[in-house]
Amino acid sequence: MQKKITALTLSALLFAVTFPAEAQQAGKIFRIGYLDVTTASGSAVLVDALRQELSKLGWVEGRNIAFEYRFAEQKQERLSKLASELAHLNVDVIVATGGGPASAAKNASSAIPIVVTGAQDAVASGLIASLARPGGNVTGLSALGPELNTKRLEVIKDAIPKLARVGLLWNVQVTSTSPLELKELRAAATALKVNLEEIETAGEAKSIERAFQSAKQKQVGAIMTGASRYFLAEKNLFVELANKHRLPAIYHQRAYVDEGGLMSYGVDYIDLYRRAAGYVDKILRGTKPSDLPVQQATKFEFVINLKAAKQIGLTLSPEFLSRANRVIK
Repeated sequence: MQKKITALTLSALLFAVTFPAEAQQAGKIFRIGYLDVTTASGSAVLVDALRQELSKLGWVEGRNIAFEYRFAEQKQERLSKLASELAHLNVDVIVATGGGPASAAKNASSAIPIVVTGAQDAVASGLIASLARPGGNVTGLSALGPELNTKRLEVIKDAIPKLARVGLLWNVQVTSTSPLELKELRAAATALKVNLEEIETAGEAKSIERAFQSAKQKQVGAIMTGASRYFLAEKNLFVELANKHRLPAIYHQRAYVDEGGLMSYGVDYIDLYRRAAGYVDKILRGTKPSDLPVQQATKFEFVINLKAAKQIGLTLSPEFLSRANRVIK
């Protein structure tokens, strides 16, 4: 009899784990708002990572969750309106893809839980009170943007030891993070004895083309991009222009290298989005965002594309190549 009771107990536990959403509120479809400053096509890979991880956790579109997508199409001024739309729909949680979207969502609602997928400095920007105790309705992940910019500068200098001048393409639209990025990079450039040419641009084609023309006029030996999601939608153009002008370039996301760019060093954003799904999962099960500490990025990747190096006539040493997590041949 005792064995039968134990078996029934285990079966009940397995049933509860297998059907968590149904056990909570049978038949309810939870609505997840998704707020992004870029475009649907530019974020497709990351959105897929989020959805796939949610599916592994038992949340399946059409069965127990539905997404409400809002893309600002590179126009930061649209974020406030889009966030208000999601608040009006009274979604169960909002996934915000960075500091700008998270701030807009927080301004739109102090009640709806918000999961940010990679804020640059959530404490300094006022999104949260602290990493350990975020307070309020915002939690999620930090992407360590400014700190990694200095590392990218070091990497491109190691790739080209005689490099004397680097062009930094930074986004004038992201006024909250640019000063911090520039402060860190200026100090790093001085230490590395590299002249840093600061070239302003925005996340649209004509502005990016002008930025590359300016880089050539300034006779830079390489370029690097600031960690801006605005640039992601135009990653193909960045890669095309860098290769056209034969400029070695280092980017902040692997997506650029997958499109033919030379190299990238930065946070594994697919990992961040998978981890963000864990926050959504806990919130939909009843955990308050204020009880979920904000976690920093822990997985980074250094990717090199040898095809791109050959295209621009750049030779990379075996020692340098051995440092990469992945080398595309």
